[in-house]
Amino acid sequence: METQVIEKGKKFEFDKIIEYQSKAIVSKTLIKKETGNISLFAFSKDDGLTEHTAGFDALIQVIDGEADIIINKNSNILKKGESIIMPANIPHAVKALSDFKMVLTMIKS
Repeated sequence: METQVIEKGKKFEFDKIIEYQSKAIVSKTLIKKETGNISLFAFSKDDGLTEHTAGFDALIQVIDGEADIIINKNSNILKKGESIIMPANIPHAVKALSDFKMVLTMIKS
């Protein structure tokens, strides 16, 4: 995962600091702390993250495109402007239904 240095105190747009790559998932970490992190992802259509769990809650904010966020085997279709919280220790997966960008915020206890 690439760490992207964003200058503190300067404005930016999430969707402009990460680009799509054909048949790939691109990620950039904006903030990484012991208590959590914020990352950007750009998925090409049909790419995704296989089912897994995490020991902390995670917020997905869709900033472009459309994706299926599967939580505990339940499908949730999200599009630009929509968000969902994935609960800690519950299986989840991500599948891009189109080229898709998201902000992922993970908060650790």
